[in-house]
Amino acid sequence: MHIIPQLVFILILAAGIYLFSAKARYIRKNILMGRDEVLNDRPELRWRNVLLLAFGQKKMFKNPLVAVMHFIIYAGFIIINIEVLEIILDGILGTHRLFAAPLGPMYALLINLFECLAVGVIVVCVIFLVRRNILHIRRFMSKDLNGWPRSDANYILITEIILMSLFLTMNATDTLLQSRGYGHYAEHITGNFLFSEKLHSPFNGLSSGQLAFIERSAWWLHIVGIIAFLNYLPYSKHLHILLAFPNAYYASLEPKGKMHNMPDIQKEVRYAMQPELIPANAPQATAHKFGARDVMDLSWKNLLDAYACTECGRCTAACPANITGKLLSPRMIMMKTRDRLEEVGQKRKAMQNWQDDGKSLLHDYITEEELRACTTCNACVEECPVSISPLDIILQMRRYLIMEESNAPQEWNSTFSNIENNFAPWKFSPEERDQWAKD
Repeated sequence: MHIIPQLVFILILAAGIYLFSAKARYIRKNILMGRDEVLNDRPELRWRNVLLLAFGQKKMFKNPLVAVMHFIIYAGFIIINIEVLEIILDGILGTHRLFAAPLGPMYALLINLFECLAVGVIVVCVIFLVRRNILHIRRFMSKDLNGWPRSDANYILITEIILMSLFLTMNATDTLLQSRGYGHYAEHITGNFLFSEKLHSPFNGLSSGQLAFIERSAWWLHIVGIIAFLNYLPYSKHLHILLAFPNAYYASLEPKGKMHNMPDIQKEVRYAMQPELIPANAPQATAHKFGARDVMDLSWKNLLDAYACTECGRCTAACPANITGKLLSPRMIMMKTRDRLEEVGQKRKAMQNWQDDGKSLLHDYITEEELRACTTCNACVEECPVSISPLDIILQMRRYLIMEESNAPQEWNSTFSNIENNFAPWKFSPEERDQWAKD
């Protein structure tokens, strides 16, 4: 009968890994729908970004108190999961505290460290729940988060509190059973742990059988909860826990504010002004789509950005257009891009051959008003803790509006005409440009 729990555990673990892998492949396929973009230069700087921005969370430390709390959750999530390795091996092999004997005194030291982190995670998650739901911080109260996004953040925080509480409960009942010499628990005497021993009082009056039931229940709920949490991540904004690392690596290394010209346009302008440069065997011009209308027109890095978005709202809180009441919200640009990408991905999955569904990211998800409110100041790019660029998506869609749809406000058209005819935004002949200085 002892083999049955092992088989059940192996089935649950295999199902969890299979489901997560399937979703990961689906997301990768969606990201690769984007245009190709080469981002593999200067690897030393890219690895530096991974260390500072993803691991070190450098940008978070603009607000040191929040940064420290966020780092506690982050460190707790990463480091405590080292202990999950022991739980997985125990589940597969049918053992209990497999690492206790090989590690000796170091084992108790590690579990004490894990308990400190677990308590830290519980405290910080409670604080974050209060910040999100009671303190009415503007970026958390924004209508951007109405519905599922607000619930998603709360579910994650509550889940982390439950998982850490189960970990402490498991340790508290385990060490009590050790002290009673009950069954296999007496095989590895670890001694009490720093925080879980404080939970002995409520359990002291229970029988050893009841304690063993609670310990096993906490063990199963803890590991199954972690497997479920892993499979919830791809459906949640907390996917950034995994995607922050590749996103930091592939972040743009160009100076902020640099806008990339379109080579085809540059070539056409050069040939128009200097026809003698046209090669004799130049290929016939082909039709191009300028800018981006839908997610397939964006680059794969733009689509990776959409999946990596934390929905923290720091970009929107710093956006001058949003601050002055304009419709633009860089956070919503990323959320809408991800929503459209998911819609296209689901339809591609359902259909063998993709057909245009009559919808697009531009107009159906993101409006002209939002795009035109952007001042291209790069505040959103500067603030993002995981190196996302909402501005790049905005610029590509504005290019489509102007170059494909000839859709621009009259004020912009006047500026374009002046630049074309007078080589400056103002309606003055180039020969008269210095007249203002005469007097």
